[in-house]
Amino acid sequence: MRIKKVNTKVDFIAAEHDVLNFWEEKGIFEKRRELNKGKTKWSFIDGPITANNPMGVHHAWGRSLKDIYNRYKSMCGFELRYQNGFDCQGLW
Repeated sequence: MRIKKVNTKVDFIAAEHDVLNFWEEKGIFEKRRELNKGKTKWSFIDGPITANNPMGVHHAWGRSLKDIYNRYKSMCGFELRYQNGFDCQGLW
């Protein structure tokens, strides 16, 4: 069996835009919310990143994991409350 060559020059930014456009055009987010409407509620309040330093890689890592977990809960049929929280900066 031969292994197909893959493109080694991937445009990750363009790929991300393609995915985001697909979700928007097909109304995927709205459809998921409608499917879970009225089911067991799940909320996760995530505070904003620190206001006194630029975002670091460790912030992106943590936010990615939290996002994955929330998406998992949505796929399990929970009705999610999509809201960032607040912390010492008083942001809502």
